Amino acid sequence: MTIPFDLIFYAIVIALLALILSWAIKILREYERGVIFTLGRFTSVRGPGLIIIIPFVQQMVRVDLRVRVMDVPSQDVISRDNVSVRVNAVIYFRVIDPENATIQVEDFMMATSQLAQTTLRSVLGKHDLDEMLSERDRLNSDIRQILDEQTDAWGIKVANVEIKHVDINESMIRAIARQAEAERERRAKIINAEGEQQAAQKLVEAAEILAREPQAMQLRYLSSLNFIAGEKNSTIIFPFPLEFASMMPKAAQDKDKDKA
Repeated sequence: MTIPFDLIFYAIVIALLALILSWAIKILREYERGVIFTLGRFTSVRGPGLIIIIPFVQQMVRVDLRVRVMDVPSQDVISRDNVSVRVNAVIYFRVIDPENATIQVEDFMMATSQLAQTTLRSVLGKHDLDEMLSERDRLNSDIRQILDEQTDAWGIKVANVEIKHVDINESMIRAIARQAEAERERRAKIINAEGEQQAAQKLVEAAEILAREPQAMQLRYLSSLNFIAGEKNSTIIFPFPLEFASMMPKAAQDKDKDKA
């Protein structure tokens, strides 16, 4: 059985049309944009949805606008106080200008990764080890700002930078532990000295008040006796104020006068 030539011709035409339509019709998702080039020159940015391009005349480059997560490999950093550490981080960024991300840089993922590594070493090398461990929020903000300024020409927006790990050797860990222990002892001594100073000041104030008011001294004496009497002791020692000793000869003289 011989296939008619017309049928073969129509089949070829339909296949060519289907192929051309597949090249001409593009469907872009909500998070995608298409950078259109006409004969090699930039024409427009289209999408999302259904777009049509001219086959063999126009080309389209898809660009994803979603937030990307990039893990920065561990970097050897020497801090300002000459401590060698290994630091890694994670970067969150996205494309906000598909035109520049396609035209201005060949591979914005690789370019952003390399820039992040050099920026991480540069920024952390200006700080001490204590600052790396205790002020990560400020360091993250500094790194993010520098990266955002550098990648702005590429149509990239750096949303966030987080330092994940700061690895130090065992000897430095022991030194930090000794430093922390010495700091705690110093604070304990300072707090103890401040407590002694405040207690001494209050005692001086109390003594001044008792010296101005003798009646207050007597009331304090009676209060002390009451407290001692309330304790379950087999032996009770009563304090004898010196004022009473000075008053006894005078009382005896007054008694002799009354008898005379």
